[in-house]
Amino acid sequence: MCFKKRHGYSPPDHFNAKIYTGPIPAERQPPMSRNETSPSRAQQAGNQRPNTCCFCWCCCCSCSCLTVRNEDENRPRRKPQETKLETIPNCEACTKPTAEEMRLWAQSFDKLMKNPAGRNVFREFLRTEYSEENMLFWLACEDLKKEVNKSVTEEKARMIYEDYISILSPKEVSLDSRVREVINRKMQDPTSHTFDDAQLQIYTLMHRDSYPRFLNSTLYKSMVQSTSRSSSES
Repeated sequence: MCFKKRHGYSPPDHFNAKIYTGPIPAERQPPMSRNETSPSRAQQAGNQRPNTCCFCWCCCCSCSCLTVRNEDENRPRRKPQETKLETIPNCEACTKPTAEEMRLWAQSFDKLMKNPAGRNVFREFLRTEYSEENMLFWLACEDLKKEVNKSVTEEKARMIYEDYISILSPKEVSLDSRVREVINRKMQDPTSHTFDDAQLQIYTLMHRDSYPRFLNSTLYKSMVQSTSRSSSES
């Protein structure tokens, strides 16, 4: 037996040392052990939440499900107030309402909606309640009824559907399932009256829900007082 092995001799560390051949390229660096963490990765882990994949235990960012989610997050989305319809102005052209006209608005919802100035004021009130889409949808339906060209009618109907009926739209109006089924059937061959049932339902909703609050709002009362004061001074 070798003398070195018999007496438990072991060579010094420099015999087992590897020969230095320069820095290891990044692609050839051995993976770090589970308990080792570089300072840069530790800092990133402290500042970022882990994107744990739902199909595997690891936190890798190359999983297909995370890739799809990242692509969906980076996909451009429409702004809350953005619609495809360009026929509805921010404010309808109208003359300044008189004090008498404003008093008529309080008599019935129909008189308010038939007056362009009344619709403008009511639309401004709906904007404060984040329900302006109801008025926008009603106006879009009124515009659709005036269209006689079939191709233009179909295009406008499609845009109304995408802007106010689709559940993916940020400006979706509140409709019951029955009305939605009717619309889905009529969209196979849309006409200028495709949304009549939906328009009536939204009209009723504004009448029963928003109209009473509008009459008690500071916006409406201040306008009536201001107009009455100007009329008396003149």
